[in-house]
Amino acid sequence: MSIKYRGMTFSGYNKCKRTPNHPSKSHAVLAKEGSNIKLIRFGQKGVTGDRTMTKRAKSFKARHGKNIAKGKMSAAYWANKCKW
Repeated sequence: MSIKYRGMTFSGYNKCKRTPNHPSKSHAVLAKEGSNIKLIRFGQKGVTGDRTMTKRAKSFKARHGKNIAKGKMSAAYWANKCKW
């Protein structure tokens, strides 16, 4: 099942994908919560996340903790899930 939204093709809702042609954001996701659907772009281009809990990852999670807690409709939630 592929979904076309604003010229982009997604493999489904709530599945992040890389955006190599976007000038500033590294990933995008078509977030769906209830009946709300939103295109969310996140992640700085050219910067890698860190899957292990290093100081850098801990700092990201501490700095963005409030925004991550907002849930699926926030960019910080998806950056935490896909990159960190």
